[in-house]
Amino acid sequence: MAATRAQAGRVHAGASKRHAFLVASGIFLSRIAGLIRERVFAHYFGNSDAADAFKAAFRIPNFLQTLFGEGVLSASFIPVYAGLLAQDNEEEASRTAGAVAGLLALTISVFVVIGVLLTPYLIDAIAPGFHDAKRQLTIQLVQILFPGAGLLVLSAWCLGILNSHKKFFLSYTAPVLWNVAMIGALLGWGGRYREYPLAIIVAWGSVVGSALQVAIQFPTVLKLLHRLRLTLNYQTAHVREVVRNFVPVFVGRGVVQISAYIDALLASLLPTGAVAGLAYAQILYMLPVSLFGMSVSAAELPHMSGAVGTDDAVGPVLRARLNSGLRQIAFFVVPSIAAFLVLGDVIVGAIYRTGRFTQYDVIYVWGILAGATVGLLASTLGRLYSSTYYALHDTRTPLRYAIVRVILTSGLGYLFAIPLPPMFGIEPRWGVAGLTISAGMSSWVEFALLRRSLNRRIGRTGLPASYLAKLWSAAFAAAGAAWLIHHAFRHHSVVLAAIIVLVPFGLFYFAATLALGLSEIRVMFDRFMSAANRSR
Repeated sequence: MAATRAQAGRVHAGASKRHAFLVASGIFLSRIAGLIRERVFAHYFGNSDAADAFKAAFRIPNFLQTLFGEGVLSASFIPVYAGLLAQDNEEEASRTAGAVAGLLALTISVFVVIGVLLTPYLIDAIAPGFHDAKRQLTIQLVQILFPGAGLLVLSAWCLGILNSHKKFFLSYTAPVLWNVAMIGALLGWGGRYREYPLAIIVAWGSVVGSALQVAIQFPTVLKLLHRLRLTLNYQTAHVREVVRNFVPVFVGRGVVQISAYIDALLASLLPTGAVAGLAYAQILYMLPVSLFGMSVSAAELPHMSGAVGTDDAVGPVLRARLNSGLRQIAFFVVPSIAAFLVLGDVIVGAIYRTGRFTQYDVIYVWGILAGATVGLLASTLGRLYSSTYYALHDTRTPLRYAIVRVILTSGLGYLFAIPLPPMFGIEPRWGVAGLTISAGMSSWVEFALLRRSLNRRIGRTGLPASYLAKLWSAAFAAAGAAWLIHHAFRHHSVVLAAIIVLVPFGLFYFAATLALGLSEIRVMFDRFMSAANRSR
């Protein structure tokens, strides 16, 4: 019996690694498309007023997507829906999915209408530093983008269905179409229109892309559900459980978004380019968060949700999955931090330096990105801890700690962005780097609270100090070697220089980890190759 359980555990662990590979692959493709989109955007807009307006406008309807979208639905819907599938109760699972879709569509429609009508007031609250034509452009962009954000929420519902059925690749590659639509708008009209009208065209391209993102997933979702019955039935126990789980995560996401909007508000008070610079840096900062933190967390959540019983009964299973996932995340996030700190100008230049985006802008965004690395490891590891709470059907504990983080981020953000830079003789525009530093410090507080509380509940979890020491040593040794190469080839084109520098950086890092006795890269390569072969 013990041998059978051990064999089953190995099978489930292997499946989880394959699913993480598929999620990471899908996210990688969508993020590459996103980086291409940002490079084309930077070419036509640079750090201009129109860029500030577009980036600020995108945050407001994105609030709707974040509140109702992937993270919230994953925490509230997937544990219930995946649990029904694990019990072979497909009929009830389909009814629950239809009711959630109906309630979601109605709620989102109301929010979209209200958002469009209240846009001028939202701009005054979110970007008080915008005036005249810049403010009017931002209002018009928000009103265009709101319906697209509503469609992306429905895309997140599709993702919840697909992930619960272990169909990870399609759901995470669907955003490629959204990026392609925006790239097409930029390339098709960028050479014919000035920045302000071009921003409006790109906004409409975003709406078209949102529709395409839903359309590519919907046929597979309908096939998996057999029959979609949209209802507003809130009376069934499973729908009530989804809503009950939804509310704390919804509030938690809202609280976190308040922090993001405070950052945007503070950035709008800084000189031109601060809002756009923050957005450019966040695109890069979110790349390892999505590729490694999100991929592992998304793959683990359905498996964790399948564990049933008391905390004592599921504790060993959750600890094993959590600790394994933490090692995977840290193995790739630690070198990402080293690369952003030491080689950030190479990375930013390769992605953005074109057209109106100059070397001056490269250094500015690098500084903001360096500030963001303060909390990068905490943010990615914290995602997996939050997923473990969600698997335990506990959405309130992450909410409490998110509130703590937001309070800290808001207070420290104002301090670091507005009064401190002038006090130390720093240009006001660098206050935006203070925002990212304060957010990173707050992320570590949240992470510590999440880990401490979960350890009390299921037993000790976390990464050994010796493991982290080896990762940091390997990462900065590789970054130092790559920095020397960078200075030898700094006169080449930015893209070629990035290839010459970043490829050896990765090879040096992997070689150093092997020399230090860390076998993760070999094990992960074998597992990923196996997953790739099985997915064909």
